[in-house]
Amino acid sequence: MDIVKHNKLAWDNYVEKKDHWTIPVSEQELENAKNGNWNIVLTPRKSVPRNWFPELKGLKILGLASGGGQQGPILATLGAEVTIFDNSEKQLQQDKTLSDRFDLNIKTVQGDMKDLSAFADNSFDLIFNPCSIVFVDNVLPVWKECFRVLKPNGILMTGLINPISFQLDEENLKLIYKQPFSDLHSLPAEKLKELKKNKEALVFGHSLTDQINGQLEAGFSVTNLYEDIWGEENKIDEFFPSFIATRAVKRL
Repeated sequence: MDIVKHNKLAWDNYVEKKDHWTIPVSEQELENAKNGNWNIVLTPRKSVPRNWFPELKGLKILGLASGGGQQGPILATLGAEVTIFDNSEKQLQQDKTLSDRFDLNIKTVQGDMKDLSAFADNSFDLIFNPCSIVFVDNVLPVWKECFRVLKPNGILMTGLINPISFQLDEENLKLIYKQPFSDLHSLPAEKLKELKKNKEALVFGHSLTDQINGQLEAGFSVTNLYEDIWGEENKIDEFFPSFIATRAVKRL
């Protein structure tokens, strides 16, 4: 099946259902950002440390698969030149609506995160990629494209998921799926059929080798890392953090 097309329609559907990750920031949050009171996330709960960011004014930032109006408008309010790239047109519309309303000059581009051919080499100073590589079947092309479009010493911030989270049955926390997990190949036929019927996005549990060493092999140096939890009464939180955020720099 066409994974990109399916997940595009799924995220359009999430916007219509007002999923948590499709609700844009408020006018008050933008006003707070102007006064230096702001935070954005790569993973569900922890805010990205301020010292991960360089001076934002005039910085060229690519929000990679980060539509929804949650990060881009904050960064634009702080003076960055923001481009949001996302598979879902309705997620992009969330950013565009805020940009038009508050004159933020955010550019929006629709496409697959494995193919950033819409952008020239060395186009951006920073890529902000909240936890979304889970929606592509092969993450390695993403790292290569990020390396290409970043300037030398450019920064990649990304949210990752511990693959063991996908191998567990959420009710009894038993290992029932082999790694690498994917909705497309790991789920029983009936569950996959139900997922498609309900317009749920297909997810893929990439190995830590592909997620972290993949960045290193693409040419990045990882400079910082932290872990995070679901924080929504998820049983897994009692045993280990499911999320990892990394900051990496494009080596010269």
